Amino acid sequence: MNEENIIQWLLKGDVSIQYQGYRDILNTDKKELQKRISCEGWGKEFLSKRNANGHWGQRFYQPKWTSTHYTLLDLCNLNLDRDNSIAADALKLVLSSGKAADGGIPLGISTKIHSDVCVNGMFLNYAAYFKTKEQFLQSVVDSILNEVMPDGGFNCRTTRSGARHSSLHITLSVLEGLNEYKKTGYTYRIKDVLHAMESAGEFILQHRLFLSDHTGITINSDFLKFVYPCRWKYDILRAMDYFQYAGIKWDERMTEAVNIIVKKRNKDGTWNMQVAHNGKVHFVMERPGSPSRWNTLRALRVLKYYQIFPGISAYSL
Repeated sequence: MNEENIIQWLLKGDVSIQYQGYRDILNTDKKELQKRISCEGWGKEFLSKRNANGHWGQRFYQPKWTSTHYTLLDLCNLNLDRDNSIAADALKLVLSSGKAADGGIPLGISTKIHSDVCVNGMFLNYAAYFKTKEQFLQSVVDSILNEVMPDGGFNCRTTRSGARHSSLHITLSVLEGLNEYKKTGYTYRIKDVLHAMESAGEFILQHRLFLSDHTGITINSDFLKFVYPCRWKYDILRAMDYFQYAGIKWDERMTEAVNIIVKKRNKDGTWNMQVAHNGKVHFVMERPGSPSRWNTLRALRVLKYYQIFPGISAYSL
């Protein structure tokens, strides 16, 4: 398939893929498509799984992938309408349960003192996306900024096992949250937020997205496998999608990661869903081993933003 056929293939997918495909590849923000996400396809199915008590799954974080937390993250990534009342009500329910002593969102009794910085980052991501009032996010921002490590990144194990080195998994989840906070236009501690974003982004780039800064070898082979939904887990496609969304300029240290993304492209121009994270889900969006519209969309918008494939940019105009 040529670039035009690939894009037409994307536009035959779920309405959330259609909306993001038009917006990110064809530079056309079709708001009427976004409004349909809540009433058809994957968006409708996620929303229909909500329980009578207002939660998905059992409660905020249990069980993992079908909980309120991860469902709200999924809905955010679908680009559900930011003013959706169901998402807003669910966020009010979460916030009504109170904060941990450090100002973050508790997962349960065990985190009433120290919350989890990774979960706080993901929470900030979808809470900002769904336009939660700034006053309810200030303590979460404080909690996250208090967790910046000396190397510039983040690690949720600092309050549990005393980790001394940041985690790519956690750093990226926090970066996504801070970036959405910035994009939504909040102002509380914005200078500190921007500084933290710069240092955390530099932490990822120091590792050339997947390499040890000491040995130069691949840190974890899973970082090179493209999965969707990503949940809290890191991979280089997710990292590059963050960099393009945040408007980060090209950096030579992205080269190896982008080369791997390009090499993983199928002959027909698509990218596969390589694996899936274990655990019960509400429903399966895409199956491992098959061409993935999610991964193809994300790869194309990375390559378009950094002008790796000029044909994409030309077609988008």
